[in-house]
Amino acid sequence: MANYNPKSLKAEEFIHDGEILETLEYAEANKNNMELINSILEKARPQKNGNGCVCQGLSHREASVLLACDDPSVNKRIAEIAEEIKLAFYGNRIVMFAPLYLSNYCVNGCVYCPYHMKNKSIARKKLTQEEVKAEVIALQDMGHKRLAIEAGEDPVNNPIEYILECIKTIYSINHKNGAIRRVNVNIAATTVENYRKLKEAGIGTYILFQETYHKESYLKLHPTGPKHDYAYHTEAMDRAMEGGIDDVGLGVLFGLELYKYEFAGLLMHAEHLEAVHGVGPHTISVPRIKKANDIDPNVFDNSISDEIFEKIIACIRLAVPYTGMIISTRESEEVRGKVLNMGISQISGASRTSVGGYTEEERPHDSEQFDVSDQRTLDEVVKWLMECGHIPSFCTACYREGRTGDRFMALCKNGQILNCCHPNALMTLTEYLVDYASEETKKVGFELIEKELEKIPTDKVRDIAKKNIEDIKNSNRRDFRF
Repeated sequence: MANYNPKSLKAEEFIHDGEILETLEYAEANKNNMELINSILEKARPQKNGNGCVCQGLSHREASVLLACDDPSVNKRIAEIAEEIKLAFYGNRIVMFAPLYLSNYCVNGCVYCPYHMKNKSIARKKLTQEEVKAEVIALQDMGHKRLAIEAGEDPVNNPIEYILECIKTIYSINHKNGAIRRVNVNIAATTVENYRKLKEAGIGTYILFQETYHKESYLKLHPTGPKHDYAYHTEAMDRAMEGGIDDVGLGVLFGLELYKYEFAGLLMHAEHLEAVHGVGPHTISVPRIKKANDIDPNVFDNSISDEIFEKIIACIRLAVPYTGMIISTRESEEVRGKVLNMGISQISGASRTSVGGYTEEERPHDSEQFDVSDQRTLDEVVKWLMECGHIPSFCTACYREGRTGDRFMALCKNGQILNCCHPNALMTLTEYLVDYASEETKKVGFELIEKELEKIPTDKVRDIAKKNIEDIKNSNRRDFRF
């Protein structure tokens, strides 16, 4: 392999352009090699191990071969195995969250983002702490327990002290039966010292999208501002982990560069984190570029079809079986519905991508980062998920019990995490139904919970979960969690 060194801390060595190009050539040369493809598929399939399953995962080269193959029967098998893996490690649970935009002030010149510094048509806003409180209460009134905070990069308007103050405010708000139990953070690459501060503030996952792993394209897409520094941005996850943050989230913005290149680079980044830190990414996100103020997605000529998008998700699930996968409201109800069984484990609901958007009765468009495709309410999304056989989960127990990083992955890899996640999902869903759901959603939900309780394999856990659920229904509240 062309100087690829996953253990190096230098961006251009663990995301090595020559290795990616060799991988794409190898994949193209072997996309009809059915003997090789069958062996890769067999390697990816979950294997029984005692009470659970184990998966080997796939290398970036192996997964790239599957992505390159256009045989319909192979594509069908990829989707089937992706669903097997999803059910083996994440069951039919879908974790719910919402983004919270704090500020769209930004000093970068990213050509695909309406927050770029030269855009004079977008309304610039920054939430005060009172406005943060109002936004959080609006989100709590929907039923959200997990947020992902977002802010543009601006050392004057959005310094780390502002982000930390916002996190403190968010965690401090208890409104009726609502409380935000986990705050994930999606802000610009920063220093080890600042990552330590975020860790001390009690954040969940630190999320940073690479946008594109193709360095030449990256530099053109980020012509000005601190984000122009490819190495500093790409090496951010290593600094975050050095700062004590053991749950990190990767992602690329599909549509900026050729998808096969991005796919290989994304998996190489995951391999690097595993090799250096002993634990891969906690989550991988799969956004596609969408229309926004000052941004026309048709300008970017690397857009991908829904079919290719679905296959990318399935192939990522085969390659990194233990990593959570996120799809946002950038995608439509139809697309989100298709990929839930292919490996997605988290989705957003009732998202507003504008600063201060949740306190507005009508969806404001003047400060949106992108157009939201799925504009349903959280209640509508929850009901839809349950009717499709999924369990909407508002659980944050692993984070609050310290089951993060390598501790979470160890439990996930031996299948034991199911004993925590399934009952916790049912209990937090019960909380949502009692406190926030419409009558129609309650009916669907309580019927689903009755069925799902019987799937808990351990008698003791099942009995405790049943009692806790009855207590929640009877408003005998404690913070139940396994």
